[in-house]
Amino acid sequence: MKKILFVILCLAGLVSLPLHAQENTNKNKFRQLEQEIPTPNVYRNAAGAPSAAYWQNRADYNMDITLDDENQRIYGEETITYHNESPDALTYLWLQLDQNVRAKTSDSYKTETGSISDNNDQVPFSYIVEQLRTEEFEGGFNIDFVKTTDGKDLPFTINQTMMRVDLPEALKSGKSYAFRVKWWYNINDRNKPIGGNGRGRSGFEYFPEDENHIYTIAQFYPRMCVYNDVYGWQNKQFLGRGEFTLSFGDYNVRITTPEDHVLGATGELQNMKDVMTAAQRERFEQAKNSSDPVMIVTQEEATEAEKEDATATKTWEFKAKNVRDFAFASSRKYLWDAQGVKFGDRTVMAMSYYPKEANPLWGMYSTRAVAHTLDVYSKYTFDYPYPVAISAHINNIGMEYPMICFNGYRPEADGTYSKRAKYGLISVVIHEVGHNYFPMIVNSDERQWTWMDEGLNSFLQYLSEQEWERGYPSRRGPAYKIADYMKGDKDRIVPIMTNSESIWQFGNNAYGKPATALNILRETVMGRELFDFAFKTYSQRWMFKQPSPADFFRTMEDASGTDLDWFWRGWFYTTDHVDMSIDDVKWYRISTQDPEVEKPLAADDREERFIGNKRNKEQIKETLVDRVPSLKDYYNEYDPSKVSILDKLEYNYLMQNLSDEDKELLNLDRNFYEVHFSNVGGLVMPLILEFTYADGTKEVKRIPAEIWRKDSEKIVKTFILEKEVVSIEMDPFLETADTDFSNNFWPPRAAPSRFDLFKQQQAGPNPMQIDRRVKELQEQGQLPAGSDK
Repeated sequence: MKKILFVILCLAGLVSLPLHAQENTNKNKFRQLEQEIPTPNVYRNAAGAPSAAYWQNRADYNMDITLDDENQRIYGEETITYHNESPDALTYLWLQLDQNVRAKTSDSYKTETGSISDNNDQVPFSYIVEQLRTEEFEGGFNIDFVKTTDGKDLPFTINQTMMRVDLPEALKSGKSYAFRVKWWYNINDRNKPIGGNGRGRSGFEYFPEDENHIYTIAQFYPRMCVYNDVYGWQNKQFLGRGEFTLSFGDYNVRITTPEDHVLGATGELQNMKDVMTAAQRERFEQAKNSSDPVMIVTQEEATEAEKEDATATKTWEFKAKNVRDFAFASSRKYLWDAQGVKFGDRTVMAMSYYPKEANPLWGMYSTRAVAHTLDVYSKYTFDYPYPVAISAHINNIGMEYPMICFNGYRPEADGTYSKRAKYGLISVVIHEVGHNYFPMIVNSDERQWTWMDEGLNSFLQYLSEQEWERGYPSRRGPAYKIADYMKGDKDRIVPIMTNSESIWQFGNNAYGKPATALNILRETVMGRELFDFAFKTYSQRWMFKQPSPADFFRTMEDASGTDLDWFWRGWFYTTDHVDMSIDDVKWYRISTQDPEVEKPLAADDREERFIGNKRNKEQIKETLVDRVPSLKDYYNEYDPSKVSILDKLEYNYLMQNLSDEDKELLNLDRNFYEVHFSNVGGLVMPLILEFTYADGTKEVKRIPAEIWRKDSEKIVKTFILEKEVVSIEMDPFLETADTDFSNNFWPPRAAPSRFDLFKQQQAGPNPMQIDRRVKELQEQGQLPAGSDK
C-alpha cells in the first residue's frame, strides 16, 4: 500500500537497524575461521601456500608383477626405497594393505549394518548371495616376506589394512632406506558384490561367451602410507569408502601377462618392440599427430586373440616419474585407440582400451572425452604434465589412478544405447581422467577429506561438460540441483567437513554440494575473473604437494582479496540450507507538502468500498439526520480531502522557511521501497533481486552476503528508485541454491504443481532401438514411409 513520507523522515534511517539485538559472538556467521582451521606455521603459511620449510617424504618402487590368468591371481615382489625428508627420525614405517579390506577378518564386514528381511519377512535373494560370496572368497594380501635388500628378515606387524615395518635403526632426516616385500592375492570378480566393499575398485570381469577376462588392477601392492606435518603417519584404516593418502615417487614396473594380452598402465611403455607388432607401433606413431583417434589394436586383431588362450607369456615394462600410485588394465579382448594432445612442444597420448562389447559407444566417445578433459582442465589449472592419459573399460563404477582410469557404461547387445549411457560414459571419463589433477597431482588426503578431490573435480567436470556441447545434461554444478538435498532431513546430512567414512549421502555431500559451492563462488560471490585466478593459483601452488583444507580456503581468499570465512563456515562446516524470504514490502514517496498535490493522494476510499456501507445505502432509506436537518453542523459539510485556506497558509509558511536545497528535495520524484527479508534456512547468501517496473523494464540488483553480518535472521533494506515497482523476484537466475521459491516473490506468487494419475510404466526400448525397428517395418512395407507411429 502506498504511504506518504514526510520531510521530517531522517535520511540516515534509510539503512535500517537490526530488528533485534546482534547475535552472540559465538553464533555470528561472519566471525573468522580461527578455531576451525590450524594456525599457520613454518610449513604452511597464512596465505595458504607451502612455506620455505615445507617438506614431504617420497617412496620409489621397483616391482615385478605376474598376472595369473588361469587362477585370477596377482603375484608380486617389490623393492621400496623410502626417502625421509621430514625433520624427524623414524623408527618404523607404515604401509597400506588395501586388499585386506576383502579379507574375511576385515572390519569392513564386521561393521556392516542392515536387516535380513523386508516388511513381509521375505529375505532378498541378493542378500543371501552376497553373504555367501563374502564367506567363500579368500581375499586379502598373503605376505610371503619382508626383508632387507641383503636378504635379512624385517619384523612386521599387520593391523587390518595397515602393516608396520620395524627398522633396524632409526631412519634419520635426509636419509633413505630400501627394503623388499613379496606377496600374492586372489583377484576379486568386480561383478559379484563382496560384503561392505561392494563391487570393488579393481578386479576382473568374466565374459562367458568367449571365456575371457578383463583385468583392471589397482591397490595390488603394499604401498607406503603418508607421513607429513599435518597428521604424522596416516593411520586411518581402509574400510572401502575413504580412498587413499599416498606419497610421490618413481616407479619401474615389469608386468608379465599371457602373450596375447594388451596392457595399458601408469607411465610410459619402455619395450614397445617386445610387446607390439610393427604395424601396431606404426599406428601408434601416426596417432601422435592425429586430431582423431587412431586404432592401435584393431577389432580384427582383438577378435583373433579372443579365440584361444595363449600359453606363452610376455613382460611389459613401464616407467613413471613423480606419481603417487600405479595401476594397469590387461585383456586379450582389448581394442586400443589413441590420439595426441599438444601442450607446447610436448605430445600427450590420450588413449582408450575396450572390448568389442563396448562399441560403438566407446570408439566414438571415450578417447575424445579424454582429450577434451586434458584441454579444459589444463585451462583452469595447469598443463597436464604426464605423457599419457588412459580410459580403460569396465562394466562397473569408475575409478581413477595416475595416467589411467577405469570407466563404465556399455551399449546394448544390438549396438544401440540410451541417452543415459551416452552421457554417462562421457561424464565418467571426464570425471575419472580429471582426477589426474585432483588428487593425483594436487595430492590431497582422500582418506580424510573426500571433498578435496571429488568436490573440486566434480566442479571442473561440470565446466568441461558445458564445453562439450550446449545444453549438456550435467548432474551436478548448477545451484538449483543441490537444493532438495540441502533442505532434507538433517538427521541424515552431515557437514562437508566430515571424514570420508562417516558421511551420509556420499554423492551429495562429497561431490554435489562442494561442486555447487564452488560454482556459486565463481558465478555469484566472487565472479569468474577473481575465482578463476584464485583457483588456478591454488592448483599451481600445490602441484605435486599435499594440501590441507585450510590451504585451499586460505589460498582462495589470498589470491582473490576476498574474505570468504562466512562462506566456508556456512557451506562446509554446517548443514544449514539456503532459504531467504521476502516477508514484506512497504512503498513510500516523499511528500511535497503541497496540499493541492497531497490531499487527493491521501483520500481514503475504504468507506466507499466497505460492503456494509454499500448495503446500508440500499437498505437504510432514511437516517435521523435526514429526518431532522437541524442536527447538521459544520462537520456534516466538511470534506477533509479538499484543500482549505488554512492548508494553503500552512504550506506557504513552510515554503518561506525552507532552503533551496530543501525545496529541491521535496520535488525529488523518487520511490522508496522498504523491503523486509528473513533468513529461514540459516545459510547466509548474497541477495540477487530483480525489480520489474510499471513501464515493463527490469533491473537486477546484487547485494553481497555481508548485508547479514549484524543480523543473520532478519534485515530491512530500503531502495530508492526512480520508477514505480510492480514486482520483486529474489534469486531470479537460480544461483544461490534457495530451497523454497514460494517466498521469493513480491507480491506473493503461487506456483502450480502437477500430480500423476498413473504409475510410471516400466522402461521400454531405448530411442535408437525404436527408430531401428521403425525403419525395418518401413523396409518390409508394414509401415508407410515417413510415418512416426
